[in-house]
Amino acid sequence: MRHLIYLGVLLGCLAGALWLEPILRVGVLRQRRRLLLTLLPVVVVFTAWDLAAIAAGHWTFDPARTTGILLPGRLPLEELLFFLVVPVCAVLGFEAVRTVLARRGTGSPRPPGPNSPQRPAPRSLQLPGHSDLSGGRRPLLPSNQSERSPDSHRETP
Repeated sequence: MRHLIYLGVLLGCLAGALWLEPILRVGVLRQRRRLLLTLLPVVVVFTAWDLAAIAAGHWTFDPARTTGILLPGRLPLEELLFFLVVPVCAVLGFEAVRTVLARRGTGSPRPPGPNSPQRPAPRSLQLPGHSDLSGGRRPLLPSNQSERSPDSHRETP
């Protein structure tokens, strides 16, 4: 079973993130072209990096923890899958956060994709002491101290 450890970790990552698609309807997997354009540079760059490191003898993989399926350049199948699984999980997580914040009205709205449902624009988030969109300002200090000038802490002679 040790030869399935790497593959098991990747499956665990997917299990931890794939539920976001149907439950929160983040729309990542429905936008195949967009996802492919996101994954392509990651897979190409990091696969080339690994192949160069393997060829130079700087990088190895424990054969006891991989399936033993090697791609050209002695790259384990699991390593290529890593470059697909981890970015997919990251994008799912990122889009899930954006979706939840947009639904609460506290985050920037997601740009509508070809299959994503329209969402209402978020309400402005107002924090104490920060401007809202109307230009009003709420003081940080209690009302009895808000009248003081910046130099009011100095004693006058």
